[in-house]
Amino acid sequence: MPKVHVFGRDHINTDEIIPARHLTTDIEAELAPYAMEDYDKTFAARVQPGDIIVAGADFGCGSSREHAVWALRGAGIGAVIAPNFARIYYRNSINNGFLALECAGIVEAFEDGDEADLDLVGGTIANLRTGQKLTFVPVAQFALDVQKAGGWLEYMRDHDQAALKAESLNAASTEAGHGHPGQDASQDPTQEAHRA
Repeated sequence: MPKVHVFGRDHINTDEIIPARHLTTDIEAELAPYAMEDYDKTFAARVQPGDIIVAGADFGCGSSREHAVWALRGAGIGAVIAPNFARIYYRNSINNGFLALECAGIVEAFEDGDEADLDLVGGTIANLRTGQKLTFVPVAQFALDVQKAGGWLEYMRDHDQAALKAESLNAASTEAGHGHPGQDASQDPTQEAHRA
């Protein structure tokens, strides 16, 4: 079961998640050792793959750097759960296939080192020490699909090919126009005038 790392303060900003002095790479493994460094120097060494961060409100405020997502994912964090997130951090999380889950009362429900049972389908997280179970805001299927693909670019790459195969210039939106692709020019009176 994943362990929980509690950062209960509100307004933890992206410079605390990954300090600006380390923004010299976009490689997650190189960012990982510096994740949360200015908040807790031992954090990266303690994280195991799939662990969870429980944080206070407005997590990820500040600059819009995607590195704040990459550093945590590179360190092995599987999800961040907070009452709410800075909107740009939340969207960066979705775009990068990283779970940012909104859950009221989450900080009060866990202590650092507690084990958790995270059920994405059921929309719950349980503290295995206390037995307390909380319900979080459901994750949109779109966000889960992007996460499964590994991020927005991977999701689009996988879905673009299917979309392109389904597209045709003879779609309903082009058939009614004058001289648009897909229209039979012999049926268009304006084309007859041009030919005369």
